[in-house]
Amino acid sequence: MPAVMWFRRDLRLLDNPALIAAAEAGGGSVLGVFVLDPALLAPSGAARLAVLYRSLRSLDAQLGGDLVVRHGRPATVLGELCREVAADSVHCAADFGPYGAARDEAVAQALPAPLVRTGSPYAVPPGRLVNASGAGFQVYSAFYRAWLARGWPEPAPAARTQWLPADQVRRDGIPADPRLPSQLRLPEVGESAARQAWQSFRDGPIERYRQDRSRPDLAGTSRMSVHLKWGTVHPRTLLADLRPQHEVYRKELAWREFYADVLHRRPDSAREHYRTELADLPHPTGELARQRLAAWAAGRTGYPIVDAGMRQLLAEGWMHNRVRMIVASFLVKDLHLEWQAGARHFMAHLVDGDLASNVHGWQWVAGTGTDPAPYFRIFNPSLQGQKFDPDGAYVRRYVPELAGLPADRIHEPWRAPGGLPPGYPDRIVDHAAERAKALADYESVRAVRR
Repeated sequence: MPAVMWFRRDLRLLDNPALIAAAEAGGGSVLGVFVLDPALLAPSGAARLAVLYRSLRSLDAQLGGDLVVRHGRPATVLGELCREVAADSVHCAADFGPYGAARDEAVAQALPAPLVRTGSPYAVPPGRLVNASGAGFQVYSAFYRAWLARGWPEPAPAARTQWLPADQVRRDGIPADPRLPSQLRLPEVGESAARQAWQSFRDGPIERYRQDRSRPDLAGTSRMSVHLKWGTVHPRTLLADLRPQHEVYRKELAWREFYADVLHRRPDSAREHYRTELADLPHPTGELARQRLAAWAAGRTGYPIVDAGMRQLLAEGWMHNRVRMIVASFLVKDLHLEWQAGARHFMAHLVDGDLASNVHGWQWVAGTGTDPAPYFRIFNPSLQGQKFDPDGAYVRRYVPELAGLPADRIHEPWRAPGGLPPGYPDRIVDHAAERAKALADYESVRAVRR
């Protein structure tokens, strides 16, 4: 009897333990399935949906056109398919996110066949590492040491699979890409594209990753996050290629695993403060909050490095990690908006939008997460731009109104001799004043809690 392989965040054939388990259970005969779950599609923006659909088309081509795609609740869809093909097991990689874990339990209860979970999207599955007291880690450095000490298996061999012809069952098909903004430039996706991207980075830029990773004006990062998000490559594959001198990159992969572990243990932190000490900070409301959020989201704050980052997000569905921290600090500590508003915007637009990394990255900046940045660490957007985009190349790429300014003025265009270039907005707030307000608010909250 065939087995069902339920693809989710593992849209690949190589290094896929769940697929190996499905092939073994089905004697090689496997029905490949992807369920378009309304609960996951609804919060996704057009860019992320387009990347998902393109990744599915790539996987379908690898399966010779035999990927079954259906819309609906997974428990209902998978139950129907099990009966249609007389499958005696359904296989998937474990999901440790708040929604995914609850969904999988519901599916396991509803299926007429067992749900077998093998492997995960992580080198070390969330929940496996504990400290000396048996609790999860709250500090990244301690987690990293334990993560390294535990280690992970080598990449899994290829599965020996005979795909069940998809025409034996009803298929809804892979949707066409949603309507996309004309300026949007999306990456090539799918397993082949993921491996090519990794090979290109591994064979050159990785040697300068330590020096270049914080420079948005340079091609110094791997951009593998979108491929890890959809599982077109597994982190084991990347880790297997790293050498001792690539420790900084290895640590970046571990941050993804740390935040997944934190969210697994505290699923409420997807929407609420992990630490509640700053829950009483004041925030603007009403029209002022809406205006500030809109200006930030459109890249119209009057601070070039912030505006470049927000426009890069709209143009590519991606943003350099250093700039993600800068724009997050600006939203929370200059505009005084709640981190949740920024996290929602990121998840709607990022093609690599990963719930755990996103919300806990925001909470790190906001000072409410595990191992947080101190609240009084407030990025000065002008100084950040001067340090990490010294010639202004990044700003010029995404803020063409400022292209004619010299490097010594591009991050402070209000100081240009001729004034602000036409079409570029004045600063929405004064950083020095808002920094002082943020610190005063912080001290006020601390005083109440003493």
